[in-house]
Amino acid sequence: MSDINPRRAHELGMGRPISRRDFFDGVAMAAGVAALGAAAGCGPGSGEPGVIGTPELQVPADVKFPPTLTGLQGNTAQALSVPHALRDDRFWEYAGTPEFTGENYDLVVVGGGISGVSAAFEWLRANPSARILILDNHDEIGGHARRNEFTPQARKGPLIGYGGSQSIEAPSVWTPEGKKLLQQLGVKVEKFEKYFDQKLYTNLKMYDSVMCDRETFPVERLVKYTPGIKAEEWIAQLPVAAQAKKDLLRLYKNPPDWFPGMPQAEKERRLADLTYSRFLLEVCKVHPDAELFLRTQSSDEWAYSTQAFGAIDAWGSAEEWDFPGFQGLKLDAGKPSKFNSPSMIKEWDADDAYIYHFPEGNQALVRMMVGRMIPGFASATGMDDITTASFDYGKLDLPSNRVRFRLSSPVVTAYNDGDPDTATTATVGYFDGHQIKTVRAGAVVMACWNMVIPYLVPSLPPAQKQAMHQAVKMPLLYAMVQLRDWEAWRKVGINHTRWTGAYWCVSELDYPVSMPGYECPKDPSQPINVHMIATPCVSAMGPSEGAIAGRHNLLKTDFSFFEYTIRDQLARLLGAGGFDPGKDIEAITVNRWGHGYAPEYCRPWNAFYPEGPFPAETARRQHGRIAIANSDSIPAAYADAAVTAAYRAVAELST
Repeated sequence: MSDINPRRAHELGMGRPISRRDFFDGVAMAAGVAALGAAAGCGPGSGEPGVIGTPELQVPADVKFPPTLTGLQGNTAQALSVPHALRDDRFWEYAGTPEFTGENYDLVVVGGGISGVSAAFEWLRANPSARILILDNHDEIGGHARRNEFTPQARKGPLIGYGGSQSIEAPSVWTPEGKKLLQQLGVKVEKFEKYFDQKLYTNLKMYDSVMCDRETFPVERLVKYTPGIKAEEWIAQLPVAAQAKKDLLRLYKNPPDWFPGMPQAEKERRLADLTYSRFLLEVCKVHPDAELFLRTQSSDEWAYSTQAFGAIDAWGSAEEWDFPGFQGLKLDAGKPSKFNSPSMIKEWDADDAYIYHFPEGNQALVRMMVGRMIPGFASATGMDDITTASFDYGKLDLPSNRVRFRLSSPVVTAYNDGDPDTATTATVGYFDGHQIKTVRAGAVVMACWNMVIPYLVPSLPPAQKQAMHQAVKMPLLYAMVQLRDWEAWRKVGINHTRWTGAYWCVSELDYPVSMPGYECPKDPSQPINVHMIATPCVSAMGPSEGAIAGRHNLLKTDFSFFEYTIRDQLARLLGAGGFDPGKDIEAITVNRWGHGYAPEYCRPWNAFYPEGPFPAETARRQHGRIAIANSDSIPAAYADAAVTAAYRAVAELST
């Protein structure tokens, strides 16, 4: 994946200085992994004997504010080194003797993402005098809710983006626990109706589009969905076979009843047994080019293509130009099928616009909670001032704090002090980059990935471990690309593009949301962030197996490939508007989430759904003084799911 033509690389503006951190994290990841051996957790082999972790486990001393880090972020080699060493059974051989720090806490939280921080926040609400410790293996608070910040010379003040958890999606149907948290934080979602400029791009005649790329079709062509355009008009522009155009037009305009005479319940069951790609090829019998054109329509939301996306959920997602072919079935669209995935059922009647979004995404919620728990961390903690607040990371882990947040501290063990049925305390051990340190807790919330918990809590019952291993998270890449301006986007007339087969499946201008004291770019001459999404899942293998294969490929892919493909795709997309990647791209942050979206139960892959039993119910069972949170335990890849899991874990430990 790193065989890049030097001349083409020079044309794309890649001949620039690279920082030492860029080099370590990405530009020469292959070399870095070789140097670190398998101890980096990102490559095959036995690793260098006697080495645990990496030399740069800690946040660099000169970094006062992690959101400003560029290059490769998220699940970096540093963050994954110890968890992968535990997984590969090569940690304890060199770990040494754990050392008790003498610290005693009422609650220790393993994982500092939305779920973990929500657990600490709820525990402190019920027990204001409690002492709490949050431990996380990353260099930043928030887990997948990560903030990316840039400082363009042509802009007064920072340009803020999100590197993970995006938005408060469909707040009208958020879980009761999620709504309670928003209320406690003073987040009034209706304010976003003013803060989010829903007409900015359309007023500039910039629209949605699809790039029929050279990775998929013989001729590369951008097709825009301009207002009022008819299916016949844009389908005629596609560089696909003539039969594929006829098939697509039929899917969009007049699809037949593919299952004539069949009762609705049986039609739904038939769809539940198919992926959308199989539905198109085997039931609709479309030309392969038609299926290829539609394949990535599910990728950005589900992290896998229609080769894995269920036909029943495609029916539930069908609207405008997405997922055609179901109208002739005459299924009752007034209610979901019992076979639809849980999140689709939950949001079926929700009509919330996708506007409930802080510039930094849902890390704003994390910062509001941490700022209220840890004195001095945040200069402000309200909805209207959290984006522009200042933050002091030096305050996170002071001995005087009732709540302490310890970054770059991967947990390696957690166990009850005695029989789980009678234990009153538990011990948690973490690696500080030099040795294992242990602390004692009256209660422990495991708010990390289900997949890693069996390695940290080996005393769990076998059935619970097995259930946890079934929660295979979907790999995902979120890139924020800071541009000096967006004139090329305006000239081309687009603000969002779906790619049909290139590495990055989405390229889009950042959401136009302004907060008090922070204004989004409103003039094309101003710097702006571009959000790009890549979904490494090998979808033809199915969600779980495809996620594993995709993650292995992802961890072997160096930053130079990400940078090259970003520059190359934007040049191809915007070249007609005069875009020059060497001059117009000023910074790139790639947020690598090898363990990204929590897997949701869906057909046709989970035959037990919807009847059950559900593995998550077994996986989340309390184990003495240890309770399980995280979105895997719901399971659903949404912020309110993470909050609900946190509240449940706290309630279990409080009874």
